[in-house]
Amino acid sequence: MNAIIEGNNAHASHGRFVAVTALVFLASVMATWAMHASMSSMSELPMPGGWMLSSTFTPMCGRTWLRAAAGFIGMWIAMMTAMMLPSFAAVLWGYRVTMDRVDVRLLSSLTAGYAFVWTMSGIAAFVLGAIFTEAAMRLPALARCVPFASGVVVLLAGVLQCSKWHARLLARCRHVSHCSDMRVAWLDGMRHGLHCVACCAGLTATLFVFGVMDMRAMSLMTLAITAERLLPSFRRVPQVIGIGLLLLGFIIMVR
Repeated sequence: MNAIIEGNNAHASHGRFVAVTALVFLASVMATWAMHASMSSMSELPMPGGWMLSSTFTPMCGRTWLRAAAGFIGMWIAMMTAMMLPSFAAVLWGYRVTMDRVDVRLLSSLTAGYAFVWTMSGIAAFVLGAIFTEAAMRLPALARCVPFASGVVVLLAGVLQCSKWHARLLARCRHVSHCSDMRVAWLDGMRHGLHCVACCAGLTATLFVFGVMDMRAMSLMTLAITAERLLPSFRRVPQVIGIGLLLLGFIIMVR
């Protein structure tokens, strides 16, 4: 009888986990779409070299720097939740099944540490984006180099994707060790987040090349990130993605 009760409790716990994960994912997708709609109405500046500069990283349209930063970070959190949750949920699921008894506090601490690292990476991305935007507006020579440099960035992302360094990071992104302490769970979440941020560096840079709020690019990056993490038996997935980036980078450079 106890075994039956425990089995029912475990089944209910699994169901709650799936339901909560699905709700968070749907909410993040809806928030990303809403922010995309609001940001798409922002003005873009034509730049030397024939490209358009987004106002995402500047306090245009009457905004302050604080408001611009807050808007970007909010968008970043929603976007990265939508992009990373499919693969991170699989890690959390594996973490749960190693527990004798599911501890929501440990799962929450692990998730909070992971989210903290991605949020900090968003702040860093905004600072770098703001510096680049100011430099591009002040230096026409730099602005004219951007189209070619964008191809170089995508090309380097492809090289990184095919590297052994990326393969090692990817292996670490597929699981997280079990612990029984909230502080250690937080640190493990941060460590896992750092591995994932580094592992996604090439794909994230590619997303910035096409526009951080380009929904088509975002969808493709989500599929790529999820595929290379959830299909470990297909070892060529990262290489296939890398070759695609190499070809894309070359096309951008010669256009």
